[in-house]
Amino acid sequence: EVQLVESGGGAVQAGGSLRLSCVASGFTFDDYNIGWFRRAPGNEREGVVCSMSESSTYYADSVKGRFTVSRDNAKNTVYLQMNSLKPEDTAVYYCAATALSGKGYCSLSSNPQPQMDYWGQGTQVTVSS
Repeated sequence: EVQLVESGGGAVQAGGSLRLSCVASGFTFDDYNIGWFRRAPGNEREGVVCSMSESSTYYADSVKGRFTVSRDNAKNTVYLQMNSLKPEDTAVYYCAATALSGKGYCSLSSNPQPQMDYWGQGTQVTVSS
């Protein structure tokens, strides 16, 4: 069964850090384009980062310099290190994956919408001021 499971969310004060994890089962991240997305209450889903490889990674302007994505292929896990968190980072965070060889793609914008093969269930991040 293909599954993505996020963890690591929680409540922190502004300026704090969290590291989200996304573990894949049923496929290996090696062959996939990875994305992290978030949705705040009342807002549309927002792209946070799209990563095909270490050298081909793109961050939303709102998180650039504060968030870092990384992979541990041995653990089939992707991480999102979030530093200098702000209240506006409060959202449910989702990881997603699309096969590099497929027709899907990761997009940080809503036009076009990202076309990902698999999505996690999300993990809540709450940043208080």
